[in-house]
This record gives sequence, C-alpha cells and structure tokens, in this order.
Amino acid sequence: MSRVTTVGESAALSRELSDFLIEFSIGLHKNAIYPSGHPLRDSAADLITRRLNALLQERSTLSLGVARHQLIIEGVATEENNPVLRDLALRLHRHHLGAVKFSQGVSAEEVTDVLATVAVEAGRRPRPLGLEDDDVLAQWPHIRLYPLTFEQLQLLEEEEEEAEGKAEMRGSRSRAAQLWIGLARAALASDLDDDTLEQADSADPVVVAKAIDDHKRDAAYDQVVVGYLLQIAEELKSKGGKEAAALQKRISRLVSTLQPDTLHNLMEMGGDVAQRRKFVLDATQGMAVEAVVDLVQAAADSSDQTISHSLVRMLSKLAVHADDGAPLARPAADSALRDQVHRLVSGWNLEDPNPDNYRKALEKMSLEAPAFRGEDSFPAEPERLLAMGFEIEVLGEPVWRSVDQMTARPDLNPLFDLLDAANDGWMKDALWRHVATPERLEEQLAMAPVNMRAVGRMVARMKLAASEPLIAALARSSDTLAGPLLEQLASIGAEVGPLLIARLGTSRWNLVQHLLAAINRMEQWPEGFDAREFARHPDAAVRREAVRLLIKVPQFREQAITTALADPEEKNVRLALGAVMQGCTASQANVLMARANDEALSPDLRALGIRALAGHRSMETLNWLLNRVAGSKMLLFRRSLASKSPEMLAALTGLAAHWSTEPAAKEVLTQASKSSDPEISDAATRRGGAR
Repeated sequence: MSRVTTVGESAALSRELSDFLIEFSIGLHKNAIYPSGHPLRDSAADLITRRLNALLQERSTLSLGVARHQLIIEGVATEENNPVLRDLALRLHRHHLGAVKFSQGVSAEEVTDVLATVAVEAGRRPRPLGLEDDDVLAQWPHIRLYPLTFEQLQLLEEEEEEAEGKAEMRGSRSRAAQLWIGLARAALASDLDDDTLEQADSADPVVVAKAIDDHKRDAAYDQVVVGYLLQIAEELKSKGGKEAAALQKRISRLVSTLQPDTLHNLMEMGGDVAQRRKFVLDATQGMAVEAVVDLVQAAADSSDQTISHSLVRMLSKLAVHADDGAPLARPAADSALRDQVHRLVSGWNLEDPNPDNYRKALEKMSLEAPAFRGEDSFPAEPERLLAMGFEIEVLGEPVWRSVDQMTARPDLNPLFDLLDAANDGWMKDALWRHVATPERLEEQLAMAPVNMRAVGRMVARMKLAASEPLIAALARSSDTLAGPLLEQLASIGAEVGPLLIARLGTSRWNLVQHLLAAINRMEQWPEGFDAREFARHPDAAVRREAVRLLIKVPQFREQAITTALADPEEKNVRLALGAVMQGCTASQANVLMARANDEALSPDLRALGIRALAGHRSMETLNWLLNRVAGSKMLLFRRSLASKSPEMLAALTGLAAHWSTEPAAKEVLTQASKSSDPEISDAATRRGGAR
C-alpha cells in the first residue's frame, strides 16, 4: 500500500482509498496492453467499480486530483517514488487532466469506457483529453474529467447546463474580467451562481490572497491558482485598456499580499525553470513593479537561482521610486526595474551563475572578519525596518524577515504594538494574518509563564481560529491559569458555542469542567446545549459547573439547588447553600433536615444548612428547630436546652432571626438568653438574620 503525505505535515490515506488508486492504475495499464473484450480488462473494470461503490456509500462524490508525479485524493498527496501511482499521475498529466470526479451511481459500463478512453496515450490521439470539449470530458453520467489547460483550467463543480441568460452575461465580460473571476472562484472555492459571480468579480485581492494563504497546501489547488496566474501574466503582457488596468491592479495587490512561503510553493508548481522564466518575463511587462520584485525572488528560490541581497535591495528601491518617487523619476525607475529583471531572468541558465572558484572566494570573503567596523556593521533593527515598510507601504522581503525575527522573541507585544499603531489597510491585515496563527498561539501558550497579554491580543485577532489552541491549553493547565484561559475562550463569542458542545462529548472530565465554565461566561447558552445532563455527572467538579449554569436559569434553579444540596461533595453543597440562603423551598428544606444528621458532612456545613432551613416558613420547620434547641430533660416544668454544638447554635440563631414572634420560640429564646454561656445567649438575642 502506498504511503501518502501532505505538504508540511504527515498524513495517511485510508487503505480503501489507497487500494482504489492502485487498482485504477492497474486497470489503465491492462486497458493499454490488452485488446478490447479481453477478460482481464473486464475483471479490472468490475473490481474498480466495486471499490468505487463501496467508497461512495460514505460520500456523495470522490475527486482525484493530478499533480505531475503525484495524485491528490481528499487533500492527501501520494509519494512521488511509488511507481504504480506515479505512472497513473503521469498518464493523466500527459492528457492535460487536472482532476477526475466520481459520483454515486457509477456503473461498470462507465468505468470500462473511461478506462478505455484514458488508456490511449496522449500522443496517439489528435489532441490530449484535457484539450477536448465538454462533450468528451462530460460524456459519462457519473464520471467527469476536468482539464488542466490554460484555456479551460478549472476544478470547481459546474452545472451541467447553464441558463441562457447566465451564458450571455459571462460572454459580455472581457477576458481580463473572466480571468480574475476564475482566479477568485478557484481561491475562494465558491459555487457558481449569479450572486457569487458578482462577488468574485468584485472580490478584494487581499481576501483572495488570504484564502490562498490559509488553504491547506495541496498540489491540485496550487496548480489551479498557478494556472490562472500564468494566464493573467500572459494577458497583461499584450493587452491594454480599462479592464486590463483593473486586472493589473488586482493581481499586483494579490501577489504583494501573499506570504513568501505561499508564493514559493506556487512557483514550484508552475512548471520547469523555462516556464517560470517565461511567467516572470510576462509579469515584468504587465504587473506592478512591487509584484515583479516579489515574483522574481520567489521564482529564483524555486528554481535554485542565486540573487544577491544587494540586487534585491536595489530592485526594492527602484520599486519604491517607481511607485512613490518624484513624478519625473517614476517612469525612469519603472523602466530600469523592468529592464534589470528582464536581463536577470533571461540569463538564468545555470543553478549558480557564479563559477565555483569565484563563489568560494565570495563565501570566504563573507566569512572574514572586517578590518574595521563602520556604520554598515550594525544592521537596522527589525523594528525600524518594519516601521519603514509601513511608512512606504511596501511588503517586501526585508519586512517579512523583520517580522519573523520579532516573532522569534519570547515577548510578542512589541511587534503587536507596531502592528496596532500602523494605519488600517491591506498591509496591516496581511502581517496580522502572518503573525496571529494557531501554531504561534500554541507556542505562546506553551511558555512558562504564559504571557496572557500577548495571548489576548492574538485571540482578539484570530477569533474562532484561536479556540482549538486555547482548549488544548485548558486541558493541561493549572487552576491558576485556567481562569484567564477561560476568559479568552469566552471572549470569542457565540461562534465558539458549537465547538464547545462538540468537545463536551469527547473530552476528559477535567476538560469538560473547563468547557462548562467557558459556557458559563458566555452571555447565553449555545443552541442545543442543556446543562441538566451534567448535573449528575460522575465527576464532582463537572457537577459543580453544571449547577453554576443551572441556578442562573429560573426554570432550572430550584431543582439544581435541591440536587446539589444532596451532593456527596462538600464544595457542591456549599455552592448550593449560598444560593438557598436567598430562599428555601419545601423540597430543599426536607433535604437540609436530612443532611443536618449526616455525619459525612462537616459540622460547619450542617450548621449553614440549618440556618438556611430556618428561612422556610412552615410549622414543620419551627417544630424541627425547637427540637434541635431543646434538650430531653425537664427543669421547672420546662425542657432544658440541648447541649451546645454548632448545629444547636445554628438552630437557635435561626429561631431568633425568623421565628422570634412565635410564642413557643419566644419561650425558648428567653430561656437561652439567660444562659451563662455567652455563645448561647448571644445566639438567642441575634436578630440580624441567618448569616
């Protein structure tokens, strides 16, 4: 079975999916070498159909992406060195196919026909399958081939038949507008309806860049984006007019906003060195100068080319002068930059254009200690470079490097101060997205001690994206840290509610307690949540948090308090007693009478229960209190007082606070007030209430 991985993380494909890919590859191979009607071809189609139908029982569709030497299925890419799957990827790629989609209901006849069609080598057809029209690519009811050509590049699911009015609307748009719409749709993964069509047309380049940055890296997605970038660069090279100018502005802002790693990955997907060179040369003629500088750096990195830092600084300065320089200097700077990039890229023939001896000499010189130190020996600190970047609104390599240097420090607040002080705009948003990530939040939460000020500022930016790192930190946090983390989790707002509910059913007891505490800090319960099921949880801390939630809701308050009064955990009883002091019901009074004799409960809690019980106005309560105060012996025709205890003093205090006007209570209180024991006499004369 093939092991498969995704970029940047380890991931495994299920055995069923992996077996299907291998069988599909073997089926194509058999169709290529055996004639039509051969039993091995039929058996291969039957086996693939059975595997497909088994897979499609759990999903409505199954899409297979193609990336030169790899296959992408459910976001996971196969290893390039697997010979069977590499052969399948190459076969599909030679046909200019970007994806194959299977839908529920696929039949053996369809599979047989698809295998026979794709098995024919691309060179033996009039043209590759990906260059054919929809009558070839979509001829099967439950199997669809998607092209990977620049003219038809798409991975989105389109309607089989479009309304005539929609077709007319699309036809009226220029190619420049259509290319931007296609790129925006591919990046945002939107459905193709009229409303989305207009949204894609007017999509903010920063929003599109964020979607590309945030998308989990997979080769098929990157190929789609790169394909549109190649088309757009080609379009801008030769076209002019209002539509082309608008496209230039949008695509230049998008490229400048993309994070360097994202741009590097896209360049790697953009073909070989020659194709990357053509792309940069096209961009040099049509895109804004700032975007040209970013592209040439990314293309150089992905093509193993060497560009000196001095040249990068020179190009960046030319870009600044071309955009914001004096009116007379702008055209000259613009022309100089584009000419330098054109000459640079045109000369990319070797991986390192410097001869070995010259390169070694340069390396040695760079490592030698300088004979003296001048001002250049002290590079500008990252804070200054970042501030300068904001001032001239240039998001180049020095700014990214400065931000990365500052994020490597333990305290991120100085960086956050600079970001917050900057003017609102695309550059500020792009840098915040680069800084405030779940991974960086996890790093901050793993520090000892945790810098809660920095964490709070990240959470305020990330919102729901911060929830998983916060929950993970709660699961391992101490009681001291739990409170601040809960406040941050609750600050996300109502949108975190569904996630909290989902985690309640799968988390350990200590985390369940924290999740309930987070819900308690929210303005209202999440939809579908009911705390009553946790009021009888096996864990005492979970029950306590459930009671805190329930006593805030009038219809659940009485039952929650009554249940907690009978709880074996003293902390839960104490919580309930604090609530019952505000009013004791008959059912609660019965529980308190029973618990007054429960030796498993500490004397101070039994005494608090008696004081709370005294507030319930019933003759049963009065008689119970009198019996707790009076002893069993008779003295001068009166019962003597019971032996002093916390429970006896609490009952006496309750009589004085709530029953002093009752004749029977008056007699006992008068007798107790004359006691030589100051605690008894003081309790009998106390009128301040059951405190």
